[in-house]
Amino acid sequence: QVQLVESGGGSVQAGGSLRLSCVASAWLYSYRCMAWFRQAPGKEREGVASIYTGGSSTHYVDSVKGRFTISQDNAKRTVYLQMNSLKPEAAAIYYCATSRPIFGADWTVEYNYAYWGQGTQVPVSS
Repeated sequence: QVQLVESGGGSVQAGGSLRLSCVASAWLYSYRCMAWFRQAPGKEREGVASIYTGGSSTHYVDSVKGRFTISQDNAKRTVYLQMNSLKPEAAAIYYCATSRPIFGADWTVEYNYAYWGQGTQVPVSS
């Protein structure tokens, strides 16, 4: 029913910046959580950032606070992840996901999300 398509990935030097975009083909949820996850080879998928419908509530994994910013344009059905001061440890495939909001749910838990994009590669060179 819903397709999520990520874009904006590409190779960057450590210290550089990228902005990722995720476009949803439709909104099935009047209220929703959109999130970015990432997965490096041999590592578990990690929640990076999340944002709710009105944009008033955002969350970030501690390792990216102050450097990454999640935002959205509801009219365009798009969520963005601005990544600044990239570190080599940020190299991963980045995935977009969406879910209905659930009170008390942990935004970092993969199985809370009903729909996922196919990911966009972000290599970071030193």
